[in-house]
Amino acid sequence: MKSIKAESKFLFLIMFVAIFVIGCKSKVGTSDAHEELPANTVEMNDDQYKVAGIELGQVQYREMGNALKVNGLISVPPQDFVSVSVSMGGFVKNTDLVQGSQVAKGQTLAIIENPEFIELQQNYLEARNNLEYAEADYKRQKDLNAENISSTKSYQLALSEYKNLKIKTFALEQKLALIGIDAKQLTEDKISRSVSVVSPISGFVKTVNVNIGKYVNPTDVMFEIVNNQKLTLELSLYEKDVAKVSAGQKIRFSMPNKPGKELAGLVYQVGKTIGEDKTIKVYASVSNEDKDLLPGMYVNAMIESGKDSTTVLPDEAVLSFDDKNYIFVYKDKRKEKNKDITDFLMIEVKKGVSNSGFSEVILPKDFDISKMKVVMKGAYNLLSALKNAGDMAC
Repeated sequence: MKSIKAESKFLFLIMFVAIFVIGCKSKVGTSDAHEELPANTVEMNDDQYKVAGIELGQVQYREMGNALKVNGLISVPPQDFVSVSVSMGGFVKNTDLVQGSQVAKGQTLAIIENPEFIELQQNYLEARNNLEYAEADYKRQKDLNAENISSTKSYQLALSEYKNLKIKTFALEQKLALIGIDAKQLTEDKISRSVSVVSPISGFVKTVNVNIGKYVNPTDVMFEIVNNQKLTLELSLYEKDVAKVSAGQKIRFSMPNKPGKELAGLVYQVGKTIGEDKTIKVYASVSNEDKDLLPGMYVNAMIESGKDSTTVLPDEAVLSFDDKNYIFVYKDKRKEKNKDITDFLMIEVKKGVSNSGFSEVILPKDFDISKMKVVMKGAYNLLSALKNAGDMAC
């Protein structure tokens, strides 16, 4: 596999140099004199620029030597991970969800049926009707007792019956609420044999454990819903490094399946107990919203110590040649024979430590970081053109 990639890269380089040389030699024989370029400058027309895959950027500041290397997982806070169950069992009548489906808070996840739902509603309506009669009787006995027409015992029996039915009605109302039925809206002609299971949060379906016709018990988890809008990092830190980390420190992290993509985070809590593997948990919020981030993903992270940062560039922007290190910077753009020509300047730098795809660079004193644009991608092609093309007139 590596040999195939190396061969592809070599063929691309040959093609690029060929295009570059052809572009340069096309000027041989013309009557117009071309300005000779300095030895550390390479020029490209638009076609060569595209073939070289040039991407520009600026020098960054970040910690290198003092950052702690850790690893861990992407997770979500407990309030954003929900296991959906039912308080009363039933047969699944309908569901159309699959793993990964997006759901909104209050959306119906499934419909379940159970004859006990009918019985519960029946009991509630009967209790509510009895309560109305008991309340009227209680008020009547109260008035009669006040006028000494009825005995105190009759009044107390009416009061007791009224309170008991009031308790029973309220309890049945709460049971109906647990299965999603609003008792206030329930009437004799609205009794239903099925209830809807709704999502308590917005997010996506992580797990589906049901199918149509399956009987679910109150202890069964039907669905797992995850809200990935507030992802966190759960990192493992060695015991010896605990004193070096505190809330507020910045984090840079990447995923093994996308090593060139780096995201940021912020430590908000450090655990207080040490596990059997002699590590302690560090929790950090994720600063970037990214659709590629999913709970359970493995991450590599760097916890910055908050000390002085240094100037860095991506590894592929820093080139080694004849035991020295160089970068290419954008010099200017000009017109030549109605063509856009871009000039790049090769500058010698000193290279320091490298990690996470970045290298420390010590720049010349006259290098203006705020204005100079550095070649982040395609620098190797510029070096090849500069050293191999011969005549640099393009």
